[in-house]
Amino acid sequence: MIELQQPADKIAISLSVLCAIHCFATPMLLVFLPSMAGLLMEPELLHMWMVIVVLPVSALALTLGCKKHRKFGVLALGTTGLALMLIAVASGALGLGESAEKGLTLFGAALISMAHFWNYRLCQQHQASCGCH
Repeated sequence: MIELQQPADKIAISLSVLCAIHCFATPMLLVFLPSMAGLLMEPELLHMWMVIVVLPVSALALTLGCKKHRKFGVLALGTTGLALMLIAVASGALGLGESAEKGLTLFGAALISMAHFWNYRLCQQHQASCGCH
């Protein structure tokens, strides 16, 4: 069977970092390059697509990892981060405002990244200590 958990953790960490970079870099780019404003995707639409991509990748990696190392705190941390990302996407409909959307997105992305890093490390330790590989 192809090992999917570790590449999925790496992809999910990368996506979370890209999300954070987007949240910080976009306002700076718009200040310095105002003509880019017309070229960018709506922030809500971008966040929705990020969640659509991150959700299955994270769920796969965290679930596969949890089956290996049996540390359900990793899954809980990642699920909390994903829930915050979903709330951020829905923040417009909930009337929370742009600051709440960015804060929830950044905090959720940070939790997801931490969960995937923790998951990745635990799975490496499991492979090193397990005689089945």
